[in-house]
Amino acid sequence: MTEQPAFLSNALNRIADALERMSPPPAKPADLSAADAFVWQAAGRNLMPVAKVSRVDIGILKGIDRNRDTLLANTERFANGFPANNALLWGARGMGKSSLVKAIHAHINASAGKPLKLVEIHREDVETLPELMNLLRSAPHRIVLFCDDLSFDIGDSSYKALKAVLEGGIEGRPDNVILYATSNRRHLMPRDMIENERSTAINPGEAVEEKVSLSDRFGLWLGFHPCSQDDYLAMIRAYAMEYGLDYSPSDLRAEALEWSTTRGSRSGRTAWQFILDLAGRLGKQVG
Repeated sequence: MTEQPAFLSNALNRIADALERMSPPPAKPADLSAADAFVWQAAGRNLMPVAKVSRVDIGILKGIDRNRDTLLANTERFANGFPANNALLWGARGMGKSSLVKAIHAHINASAGKPLKLVEIHREDVETLPELMNLLRSAPHRIVLFCDDLSFDIGDSSYKALKAVLEGGIEGRPDNVILYATSNRRHLMPRDMIENERSTAINPGEAVEEKVSLSDRFGLWLGFHPCSQDDYLAMIRAYAMEYGLDYSPSDLRAEALEWSTTRGSRSGRTAWQFILDLAGRLGKQVG
């Protein structure tokens, strides 16, 4: 084999050195010792500790018993080092999807020997998921990666980053990270976006399948549906008892129903908003 001229070898070495200096430094392992919960700040590529997470106790989440038990069991398996599924919590607004994720995190940490970390990534930062996963991969903790109100609109291609992280990448999801997402949409895409692909793509079947299959990559689907009047009133009673709101049961029922009627909906969020109003009138603190 012909030996390279010295000048060419030197030039190649200089180019290699220059490229090495230009390349970003390797990601350092994430330091998650400062708190139990963090928010991913994509602009600065860092994790901001959250001193106090906004959440409620798991015991006062009413009307979602089956979803609560299923997600709790899945999270406990993950926290104990056993296989568990990524989870998509989808359905009606205000029915406790994000509250359940945060409540389960707190519930497990109250009894676990090793704290489970909660890291939130905002919807608009989904494109940076691979970088975040790489940062968390070597952390000595089990981590629930949480994305609230996840959905994608027409022309939005950031879903591809999520798709790759869930299953498609070479490295795959780190063993110490699980992804929980909430959405009002079962398939994360608006119906008109899917129909638009069906009508304009060269191969409509494949185009639609690429987008619909995103939600299929979550092994666990939990549907949240509008609550009944009985469930709504159960939420009201649980909140009132939890925060010591001394009020006539009949008046509590009547006012809670009137509150939901004026807002045209019954949900966990509506119940909580009523409790805030009642606590304010009674001069009580909640939360």
